[in-house]
Amino acid sequence: MSTPQQLSPPERRVDLDWVRILAFGLLIFYHVGMLYVSWGFHIKSVHRLTWLEPVMLVLNPWRLSLLFLVSGVASRFMLGKYGLAGFARARSARLLIPLIFGMLVIVPPQSYLQIVESLGYPQGFVDFYIHHYLAFGSQFCPNPCIVLPTWNHLWFVVYLWVYTIALVGVLSLWPAGADWIGERVAAALAGPWLLVLPCLLFAAWRLFLSPVFPSTHALFGDWYNHADHATAFLIGFLLARQDSVWRDIERHRWAALALAAACFAAFVLVYAGLFPRSSMLRWFAGSVYGCYQWLAMAAVLGFARRHLTADSPVRRYLTDAIFPYYIVHQTAIIVIAHALRDSGLSAGSEAAIVIAGTALTCFASYEIARRIAWLRPLFGLRMETRSSAGIAREQPA
Repeated sequence: MSTPQQLSPPERRVDLDWVRILAFGLLIFYHVGMLYVSWGFHIKSVHRLTWLEPVMLVLNPWRLSLLFLVSGVASRFMLGKYGLAGFARARSARLLIPLIFGMLVIVPPQSYLQIVESLGYPQGFVDFYIHHYLAFGSQFCPNPCIVLPTWNHLWFVVYLWVYTIALVGVLSLWPAGADWIGERVAAALAGPWLLVLPCLLFAAWRLFLSPVFPSTHALFGDWYNHADHATAFLIGFLLARQDSVWRDIERHRWAALALAAACFAAFVLVYAGLFPRSSMLRWFAGSVYGCYQWLAMAAVLGFARRHLTADSPVRRYLTDAIFPYYIVHQTAIIVIAHALRDSGLSAGSEAAIVIAGTALTCFASYEIARRIAWLRPLFGLRMETRSSAGIAREQPA
């Protein structure tokens, strides 16, 4: 791997570091919330909190797309540091090693406890792991029918790696393509078009792909998610160095926020079933959903660029820690929630313990992993060398 060079100040997007930290951090609260709503999840609490669904819908349409957009920006900066081959090697190491480790070690307790709670599986974890988890095929069909081994929440890592390698393939054939396309996209998004054109794109995916290709996170056939997330990734990658676009995002942040609020309100009214179902209503709901996705992302990015520019030891610590936190968090949530299932605790007390326990598990896992050299790559952490001291580090995702 080539030695990274010292980054110039424009390469260090502190605001996007904070966006990435906050977006990944929200996953802990979001996935804890999944225990209590009607949406499908690996296990469920005995409590149901109907009021929580509209709250979670505030985040649901855009939280993952925002992470892919920020990952696209990080990819562009990494490409400038490493070159095409070095970029592919660095991203593959930082993503595939944690993915394989996660699928073999971190994720299996999630599948085991899902089977225990849904089917009353009587055997222990070791029996499940040997006879079912490593079966490399569908298990426990028809309900639930899960393909084991699985990546569960680590699907984000898989998709990001696939988009990275696809991008490397395109740029190997057209090295100047990123700059050429980026400049033209930036010109097309000048002024108010910044808030309009991406809206149309995300709305189109929602209207035409989502009904045909429902979300599976199974990689193959998941075309709506690919269109949605790859679009966000490419927006970040192509516009990473287009300063005029980032200035416009900051300038239009209040307009983006107001329009996002209006789109969200309209979508929630439809979601609540206040109007008779019709094809026109479906088109309206899909349109405002797609627009809300982009407008919410633009608002977050605009306010972050204006207000989240101060660096600190906390930012530097969490920039490294947040990816290991992500790897560990969902297993911690499920294990702790399962242990509390028959405790008789109220929903508030149960959720507080799950959140606190998950945060503590993430913190402890990172603190252990970063101190043991052979554990570092398993959790997506770069191998440290004395020569790398003081060099700005790339984001792993």
